[in-house]
Amino acid sequence: MNLAEIEKVAVLGAGTMGNGIAHVFAKYGWEVVLRDMEQSFLNRAMDTISKNLDREISKGKVKAEERAPILSRIHPTVALESLAGVQFVVEAVPENFDLKARVWKEAERVCPPQAIFASNTSSISITKLAAQTNRPDRFVGMHFMNPVPVMVLVEVIRGMATSEETVALTMELVKKLEKTPVAVNDFPGFVSNRVLMPMINEAVYCVMEGVGTAEAIDQVMKLGMNHPMGPLTLADFIGLDVCLDIMEVLHRGLGDSKYRPCPLLRKMVDTGWLGRKSGRGFYTYA
Repeated sequence: MNLAEIEKVAVLGAGTMGNGIAHVFAKYGWEVVLRDMEQSFLNRAMDTISKNLDREISKGKVKAEERAPILSRIHPTVALESLAGVQFVVEAVPENFDLKARVWKEAERVCPPQAIFASNTSSISITKLAAQTNRPDRFVGMHFMNPVPVMVLVEVIRGMATSEETVALTMELVKKLEKTPVAVNDFPGFVSNRVLMPMINEAVYCVMEGVGTAEAIDQVMKLGMNHPMGPLTLADFIGLDVCLDIMEVLHRGLGDSKYRPCPLLRKMVDTGWLGRKSGRGFYTYA
């Protein structure tokens, strides 16, 4: 398959990452099947995409007359059969192996045999996910950053059986979305989260041990290391449950105690303090 043959893509999962991925594909001309299990999730996703397009229009990044055509290219659906005519599939469901495996097995039943499968996982093994399908050579990691319409990096992850043709096509596709692809190999956390999450985890240890307040730690990293956002503010933005899940993957997959999730992080997740989405994390939110 070459890039010109990809006319319609599917995005599985209409949450924060999924609606962002659907947004950028539609913005750059692709027909997008956006599938989720409930119509309410799809309605919320389309509302988010509409608001994000309005924001881009206000900043001059999208022309006002392009808004309606972009939205018209996104086809929200709960029907699995809608995947029958797609050439490229991006999965963006929550970071849980069993859930992702189930979604891929469903997609396998209806997608064309030549379609390429890409997972937006932030830490789960691409090799292990690919093994749940009949096309491990056409299975690749495509890790977008949040918020998808704004962030330019996409990690393109080779599984053990991913063909070089699949990697090359995915890299080319990412460039067509005006993003920057970086090819990496399949290890727990890949590059982005193997470096980022231990830093966040260490910042949580600093809070737990009384080295400094959340505000002080974030100020040090912003002013001293020129980070645009402190690690604890970033953790709240990502979701403390997501941070914990990724640390668990790193700890299990690499077996080194340096990846042990901070007990305070686990306790906050158990309490339901997940960051921005729950209204409270290391900071409180209206």
